[in-house]
This record gives sequence, structure tokens and C-alpha cells, in this order.
Amino acid sequence: MNAALRARIVTALLLAALVIVVLVWLPSDVAVAIIAVAIFAGGYEWAGFVRLQSVPARLAYAAAILLALTGAEMLAADPRWLTGILRIAAVWWLIAFVWLALRAQAGGRFAAAMVGFPVLVPAGIGLSHLVTLQPHGQLLLLYLLVLIAAADVGAYFGGRAFGHRKLAPHVSPGKTWEGFAAGMLAAATVAVAGAFVFDMPFWPWLFICELVALVSVVGDLTESMFKRHVGLKDSGKLLPGHGGILDRIDSLTAAAPTFLLGLLALGLVP
Repeated sequence: MNAALRARIVTALLLAALVIVVLVWLPSDVAVAIIAVAIFAGGYEWAGFVRLQSVPARLAYAAAILLALTGAEMLAADPRWLTGILRIAAVWWLIAFVWLALRAQAGGRFAAAMVGFPVLVPAGIGLSHLVTLQPHGQLLLLYLLVLIAAADVGAYFGGRAFGHRKLAPHVSPGKTWEGFAAGMLAAATVAVAGAFVFDMPFWPWLFICELVALVSVVGDLTESMFKRHVGLKDSGKLLPGHGGILDRIDSLTAAAPTFLLGLLALGLVP
């Protein structure tokens, strides 16, 4: 086993242990605080896509993201505003899908600076409100992480075994349609298990989980698109073997608000 792979495995195990401890044994307020820190760190890394080089400039951009998140959280205390913010996020990810499909090589500093807000702010809202849902919010967030991981792992191994047709060659050459299909199948398997664990109506729950798995791919590819615009392999170096915070939460930025909106829209949570 080479050093890079060893570092990747150790980091993944440590992150998994931290997530389990926080979501299973600690109060939800701890998770909310960690989410805010992650969004701030994500904003700092996103500033690299805006071609901000100095630490003060990056910190200022991250602070603007956190300030926007704080304001959005105040508004989201009203359920109508919460639903509105989640719907805005849904519209953004639809725009991102079209962007990826038609104009993946387009986008400059101004576009990157603007896009950081609809990527990161609704993600923070979705995560923090999901984890505080009663009575199973923390377990629902843990389930969401497992769902996304299953889709990602399924896509990786499915792509390695069967992949031939490129999914998004200009953005992420390693992804294939065959891998995508395997990831969706893996997500469906986790969705079936989740329906029983949480005692959810089967078909609405399966629909939400598959939609979330689909949107998570858009989140992943969107970050990859902006990294390619500035010639970056990773968004940062904070996590050995994995890159930066954004490299770990790219799928989650799209999946979290989509998951919460789906649960609320179908009346599956209070």
C-alpha cells in the first residue's frame, strides 16, 4: 500500500469516526456548529476558484459566505422562508445541470464569486435544519451521508469494472455513464433499507433518495468544473489524501437541501 492510499484511508476512517460520534452521541447543537465551520472553510477554499490568492482576501470571502448563511438562518426560522430558500437551491442546481451540459468550459472570476453563495449557503441551511429535525434529525443526516457514500462508491467500482462511455469528459474524465448507473443502483439499495429503518412510505422515499443521488452528482461535477477553470486538482490540502473540505462536501452541497426539501414537500417529516 503506497503512502497516498494509506493517508486517504486513515483520513476517511477518522472522518467517519468523527461523524458517528457527533451525530450519534453528541447534541445536535454541536453538529450545527461544525456545519458552520465547514461552510466557512468551504468558502475559504471556494475563494481559490475566484482567483483570490491572499489569505485576507480569502478570509473576507469566507466571512461573506458565513454572514449570508447567518442571515439565511434567521429567515429560515419561518417555515415559509425555509421552503423558499430550499426551492431557490433547487432552481440553482437545475441551472448548474444545464451549465454543465451546455457550457462547462465557460465561467470567470465574477461567475465563480456569485456561484459560491447558492452552492454553500443553502447547503448550510439544509444540513443544519436536517440535523435538528425531531425526533430523528441526526440519524437522517447520518443516513444521507451513507446514501451519498453508497452512490459514490458504486459509481467508482462500477466505472472501473464496466465504464466505457464518458459522463462529462470536459469536467471529470474519470466518470462514466456505466459508473453513474451503478451508483444509482447502490443508492436504490440503501434507499430500500432506509425505508424500513425510518418506517417511510416506500415509493416516495425511493423517489427522494434517487433524486438526491442524482443531484449529488451535479454537485460533484459543479465543483470539478470550477476547479478545472482555475487548473486545480483539489480545492485544498486540509484533508490528507482527500484534498480540501469542498472535495469532501461537493456532493453534499447539492444533496442536503434537496433531501430536506423532498422530505418537507412530501410531508415525511414535521
